[in-house]
Amino acid sequence: MSHDNPGTHDILTATAAELARRIATGEQSSEEITRAHLERIAEVDDQVNAFLAVDAERALASARAVDAKRSAGESLGPLAGVPIAVKDLLCYEGLPTTASSRMLEGWIPPYSATVVNKLVAADLVVLGKTNLDEFAMGSSTETSAFGATHNPWDLDRIPGGSGGGSAAALAAFQAPLAIGTDTGGSIRQPASVTGTVGVKPTYGGVSRYGIIAMASSLDQPGPCARTVEDAALLHTIIGGHDRMDSTSIDAPVPPVLEAARAADVAGMRIGVVRELGGEGYAPGVEQRFRESVQLLQDAGAEVVEVSCPHFVHALATYYLIMPAEVSSNLARYDAMRYGLRVGDDGTRSTEEVMRLTRRKGFGAEVKRRVIIGTYALSSGYYDAYYGSAQKVRTLISRDFDAAFAKVDVLVSPSTPTTAFKLGERVDDPLAMYKADLCTIPANLAGVAAGSFPAGLAPEDGLPVGFQVMAPAMADDRVYRVGAALERLQAAAWGAPFTSQIPFLEATR
Repeated sequence: MSHDNPGTHDILTATAAELARRIATGEQSSEEITRAHLERIAEVDDQVNAFLAVDAERALASARAVDAKRSAGESLGPLAGVPIAVKDLLCYEGLPTTASSRMLEGWIPPYSATVVNKLVAADLVVLGKTNLDEFAMGSSTETSAFGATHNPWDLDRIPGGSGGGSAAALAAFQAPLAIGTDTGGSIRQPASVTGTVGVKPTYGGVSRYGIIAMASSLDQPGPCARTVEDAALLHTIIGGHDRMDSTSIDAPVPPVLEAARAADVAGMRIGVVRELGGEGYAPGVEQRFRESVQLLQDAGAEVVEVSCPHFVHALATYYLIMPAEVSSNLARYDAMRYGLRVGDDGTRSTEEVMRLTRRKGFGAEVKRRVIIGTYALSSGYYDAYYGSAQKVRTLISRDFDAAFAKVDVLVSPSTPTTAFKLGERVDDPLAMYKADLCTIPANLAGVAAGSFPAGLAPEDGLPVGFQVMAPAMADDRVYRVGAALERLQAAAWGAPFTSQIPFLEATR
């Protein structure tokens, strides 16, 4: 089936909710829908590089199993038969899981992450694994050992990071849904620059079991989609308590789907964060953000400015805590138990083999963060760096507490600029890190946050993201505001935002 076929075009551009409806009614089969997306991947991924592994045979078998269930009269779940892409940080039994690193190249896990098990149990069809910055360390998906991912809005630009592969797969219409992980903005920042939807649930709201750890007190998997309702449907499937994850919250998943479908902000108090704007923010980003705030205010929300004074220290705090945890977590890659092993010819010591393996297996950005983290944890510097950063983290959490005592949600741009050009910041780590200025505070405090399309920046025609943050376990407020903004903007544009993505028409 070619993408020149109008029927295929209709499948690729449909929402996940619509595809699930068609499958449940027998209007289209899951196999037909899955084949359309597999063919789309085969046709365009040489330009996008969103996928590291495509699991076509197992995907089609899963699709046929869903179709057989429907034919037998069995009731299907809310997303049964719908294809999904999974970030290559989540283990999926039988499929290579690399974390985009040479250190794990070719490693096939003997088990699956809880999130993946939940997807399979809910009859979603896993298409394959998506590209990311190596071990999720980056803001552009350029540190991947297997090549950079390209932004479907402009193939010369980055798709965000670390989860640029998942976001690009959505924007390139290669998948209607995806899974990402967010440590400092790795779901929300790619969503922002690709014009898609990405939500970081409350820390502990979605299980981390079976996900390759970067910084364990910050990492959180979450849903990626092209619409707010689709993200909410996915959130309800992957969320919930997991006894395999000691940080998992033993509480019901917040009513995110009901909130997304309500899409009503009348009576809500929305706080605009004073510290997340101004110098360093692109004029078009700030313009679209202000316009979005005005739409919500016109829809009945009360908008006030809120100060979170310690947010200005979030970037420095994060880049001490995160590398410290990276240093600890990546110590397991010792060339002894699994993964890459270099120089083991029987003449070298264990320490030498370990050194040679890490030299070859880890990329420059991973090495940089391991060195920073090891230094921050070292004797004589622990209190000055890591200990102090943890104290500031507490102050940032208190800023959130004080703000949420006054307002229901906080809002800001998702990222200070639109997508920058590939290679533009590779040699300037600080400029790269600043892409996460707006997203990091929510990770440090563990609160819920999401990024939603806010239109296109006038200066370059590229997507702008609108960030919504809500208290822990109040994820439904994120979806309520995001869905209201989506509805208001669709009314203003006369069409869904995703219809503006140029890549589909450019490749027809």
